[in-house]
Amino acid sequence: MKLIKVVHKAPVRVARISKRRQQIRLRRAMLALKLALAQERVETKQMLEIYKRYSQGKAVKTELKIANAQLVDLLKGLGLGVFAVLPFAPVTIPLIVKVGEWVGVDVLPSSFSLKKKPPSDNKKS
Repeated sequence: MKLIKVVHKAPVRVARISKRRQQIRLRRAMLALKLALAQERVETKQMLEIYKRYSQGKAVKTELKIANAQLVDLLKGLGLGVFAVLPFAPVTIPLIVKVGEWVGVDVLPSSFSLKKKPPSDNKKS
């Protein structure tokens, strides 16, 4: 009974608050996307500079490993971009990410990944 009283007591106010909450949530998601895309842009520019230096014979192996890792991230993003143009993309992309987690494959690029890993060598001794 209390729920019915609360809903009928101020329905306009409740609707305004929930609308504002959704707007804030959307704005935060868009800002997070903007930051992730900016990070990818910077990393891709660095990758291209490293490959340019490599073609001139001036790059170090560690730099080349960083560039190759960024190339893999770029290819991951392109792979998900294919699914973005297909119908039902809001359903298929999260499904692909979830199945990738179950199988143990990281489908998202590093800047979009929810699990932030510190940049280190993943060598097992």
